[in-house]
Amino acid sequence: MHMLLADQGQSWKEEVVTMETWMKGSLKASCLYGQLPKFQDGDITLYQSNAILRHLGRSLGLCGKDQQEAALLDVVNNGVEDLRCKYALLIYTNYEAGKEEYVKALPGYLKPFETPLSQNKGVQAFIVGNQISFADYNLLDLLLIHRVLAPSCLDSFPLLSAYVARLSTRPKLKAFLSSPEHVNRPINGNGKQ
Repeated sequence: MHMLLADQGQSWKEEVVTMETWMKGSLKASCLYGQLPKFQDGDITLYQSNAILRHLGRSLGLCGKDQQEAALLDVVNNGVEDLRCKYALLIYTNYEAGKEEYVKALPGYLKPFETPLSQNKGVQAFIVGNQISFADYNLLDLLLIHRVLAPSCLDSFPLLSAYVARLSTRPKLKAFLSSPEHVNRPINGNGKQ
């Protein structure tokens, strides 16, 4: 969400919640599903990262040029979320015992993301179509956090490596990615990465 908002030149106000505040329970009780993030956009309050990301995509015209592209973006984004779930399971439940096995399996998890790039003009393209989408931001985030976990994980994926390099050099996105706000933010709530 942060990358999308920054790259699209949108301003936002963020309230960071400390663990101490969260554990008091009143905020948690007020949140649908008892979890954050919570996103306020005018009169609408949204929960769930993916719902917020898709809302921003629709609001800012980042959902493909037609129904076909929108459907393909949903496929990619759901694949991103599948891998994000595997990553979260590792980080929060099995980091010490499972990291080595996860990193070994990572090429198999990443390989499917090369396919839409190869079908979409390769190194000149976004994940689907010829404009950036909400799914591009979600995939970029996932790839960047995996490079922290396993720095060489993209070495055998030239299209994904070029994709990360290309998106990371977009001027507003590059500025955000190098900002203290982003650099100093922990990737995961438990400090494992």
